[in-house]
Amino acid sequence: MSVRLHITAEGQTEERFVRNVLAPYLGEHAVWADARCVLTSRDKRSGILYRGGFRRRSPYKTVKKDICAWMKEDRQSDVRFTTMLDLYALPDDFPGYADSKRETDPYRRVAVLEEALAADINGELNDTRFIPYVQLHEFEALILAEPQQLDWEFLEHDGPIRRLVDMVKREGGNPERINDGAGTAPSKRIIAEIPEYAGRKATSGPLVAGRIGIPTLLEHCRHFAQWIDRLVRLAK
Repeated sequence: MSVRLHITAEGQTEERFVRNVLAPYLGEHAVWADARCVLTSRDKRSGILYRGGFRRRSPYKTVKKDICAWMKEDRQSDVRFTTMLDLYALPDDFPGYADSKRETDPYRRVAVLEEALAADINGELNDTRFIPYVQLHEFEALILAEPQQLDWEFLEHDGPIRRLVDMVKREGGNPERINDGAGTAPSKRIIAEIPEYAGRKATSGPLVAGRIGIPTLLEHCRHFAQWIDRLVRLAK
């Protein structure tokens, strides 16, 4: 049995990660994944669609509308839908947002959000094909699973990369617990040491994650591993 999987990605970084790194891995398990960025706006006159970066330009309702439209477009029984959205700076109209803020443990917090998201999407369509995923706390947590691999993209940054390695160790070795403060989220930590990353995130991020490899990401990122396990089991 094989399954097709449509992934709604927050932005270009996540979309490229899915297409270039995650999709080949899932394909080995007969799960054929593709991705597209969140629809943020539409030019009614030209028909041009603009995708990516929903926090900056549109609230959750736009994301919901886009996901539901895709599910309506492809109603086949062999297809499933999921998301790759960051917990960091999640819009406050997101399902379960208020309840999640009362949780102190990040794993419990993201579970509340995912349960509410699944109920909202599947309930809207009377469907069960949607599988929610919210990344703890953002895509760059995957890079912090093995920050040494940044040296493939950022040569002569031995000192900054070493400081990132030490930072992850001080935080307990779990990149998913790197907090989501405005100045301390995973991407902010990387940019503080390697400013060039800010302008190359969409290209360098997926390349570095690919160098790290899915097996290492599964080992160090528990919530990510749970999501991947669920996706792999779709075809079994």
